[in-house]
Amino acid sequence: MKRILLLIMPIILIMLAFRPVKSHTVSGTVTDEKGNPLSSVSVKYKGSSSGTFTDASGKYSFTISSSSGTLIFSTLGYQTVEMKVNGKAVIDIVLSSSKKELQEVIVTAQGQAAQKRTLGYSTKSYNGRGLVGSAPSVYTEQVYYDYKRTDDEFVDFNREGYDKITENQFLKVNDNPLSTFSIDVDAASYSNVRRFLNQGQLPPAGAVRIEEMVNYFKYEYPQPTNNDPFSINTEIADAPWNKDHKLILIGLQGKKIPTENLPASNLVFLIDVSGSMQSANKLPLVKASMKMLVDQLREQDKISMVVYAGAAGIVLPPTSGAEKTKIKDAIDKLEAGGSTAGGAGIKLAYKTAQENFVRNGNNRVILCSDGDFNVGESSDDAMERLIETERKSGVFLTILGYGMGNYQDAKMQKLADKGNGNHAYIDGISEAKKVLVNEFGGTLFTIAKDVKLQIEFNPAKVQGYRLIGYENRMLAKEDFNDDKKDAGELGSGHTVTAIYEVIPVGVKSSFLKDVDALKYQKDVAPLSKSKQTDEILTVKFRYKAPDGEVSKLIEHPVADKQVAIAKTSDNFRFAAAVAQFGMLLRDSEFKSAASYTSVVEMARKARGNDDEGYRSEFIRLVESAQLLAKSKPEPKKSIDTDDDEETLPISKNK
Repeated sequence: MKRILLLIMPIILIMLAFRPVKSHTVSGTVTDEKGNPLSSVSVKYKGSSSGTFTDASGKYSFTISSSSGTLIFSTLGYQTVEMKVNGKAVIDIVLSSSKKELQEVIVTAQGQAAQKRTLGYSTKSYNGRGLVGSAPSVYTEQVYYDYKRTDDEFVDFNREGYDKITENQFLKVNDNPLSTFSIDVDAASYSNVRRFLNQGQLPPAGAVRIEEMVNYFKYEYPQPTNNDPFSINTEIADAPWNKDHKLILIGLQGKKIPTENLPASNLVFLIDVSGSMQSANKLPLVKASMKMLVDQLREQDKISMVVYAGAAGIVLPPTSGAEKTKIKDAIDKLEAGGSTAGGAGIKLAYKTAQENFVRNGNNRVILCSDGDFNVGESSDDAMERLIETERKSGVFLTILGYGMGNYQDAKMQKLADKGNGNHAYIDGISEAKKVLVNEFGGTLFTIAKDVKLQIEFNPAKVQGYRLIGYENRMLAKEDFNDDKKDAGELGSGHTVTAIYEVIPVGVKSSFLKDVDALKYQKDVAPLSKSKQTDEILTVKFRYKAPDGEVSKLIEHPVADKQVAIAKTSDNFRFAAAVAQFGMLLRDSEFKSAASYTSVVEMARKARGNDDEGYRSEFIRLVESAQLLAKSKPEPKKSIDTDDDEETLPISKNK
């Protein structure tokens, strides 16, 4: 009997080892204590590498290897929860806020610190707008993070870099009848602001670009019906934060081209694999993002992959989009370490794109990085000159920003502007899905480039105006007709929204400053009755075809047809709510009677079709910001001295 058992036992063990594993799908919703959905929550299967993140509606779903085991739910600012599966198909979780976790984050840029630590370097005093006693045009607002590790990974202190934003002022129509700017389809600012708020922090002022926050959302503008690549839409109503002022909304809707009809793509993934990309929200998230993009590609599309750290190299030669396994295998092999030779990487990526250039196709470099370049050509000026040179090849640029603690927003924004490109910040897997799956065409396929707007205001109707946002997109009036002047790009299905706040004729306003009468200039004469019109303004557009060098002009007069704000479209009211929110986060001098309560009320009534949950998530973020604003300490007064020098933190892994 023993001999028989010894003979059959190996067979039994082999059969057990190779028995089929029964997989189990589990899904659910993660909310906070108030029932608000939580996005970008990490959901992991304990003891394995399997996991996912919640989307904008707080929902998740993934397949695990067994109907038993434990799920781990975690995100910064909330207590981690472990939940046994026990065969359940649906597991809903409520996360409680964690003051302890939030204390691990120190925000010196806003003069607030949850917990003082011995950092090992000196810092200069900040007042939330930059260095006390200084007014630099470009500055760095520093946000320090203390990453506690349980393994051998580095502990890293770094800085985040943001441009200083000087808000657009009210201008007199008689002195400045023309307002000229480039469109902006970027949405990086909104997801970055969301990241700060989800971490229990108000964002630094430089991180809040109102036009990008407004343009993060889709608006139900009609598709173009003519041969132009976009439709033009306008609305006028009272400003919700100033009853004496008006808001004028200008909305563009890009023509949506079905994916199957898009031209063949020649894409080069340019991936930062330097040491600063080791964090879980950097290279691992980049890899997950790129895999989602690969799933959208077709046989006629070709993918190359360039990586850079201390040097740059090609890790995947041009490969058909049909070979998805091969491409994903190359992505899986990426590991982080070393310094950051961003300039070398960009040169090699553009060279690769040019060598495989598809005539009348979509030729694009997709840069994934935290923007912390430090080897070779790394200064802002050097990188901008490099990108300006390379864009002449007809290759477009998409920049995807990742990470926190040393994220160089200012540099990434400049590169996208100079490279005929767009810029998104990926704060979680749900944002990656939004940018690379839901908005695939808009992100990667340009239908019009160098799109400029010039608005001429009628002085008989408007005495003053200001453009809300677009501060880094303003152009001289002469630039409008100059086809050599670079401007923004419009992708397939993209919407672009711009909002002007105007002061009607006859309204007294402290925002319009008087000057002494001029000695050598004549006052502008009022319009004669023969020239009077019901037009409040005229919008002029210029754009080029993706491969064109000569622009086309479109003119669109706007009649002075005002309605009560309650009767405006959901588009108008939601965009106005987002703009109002941006002014509150900036602590704008023009916010007047703006309030978080007003933002929430307006956004709720204008939520409209919200299948993806982005507008509902916005309302939750506003409520979070309101609570944070109430608890924000008053900034301490400080005196700048000669010995008050700053020593910037240096990353150990760079």
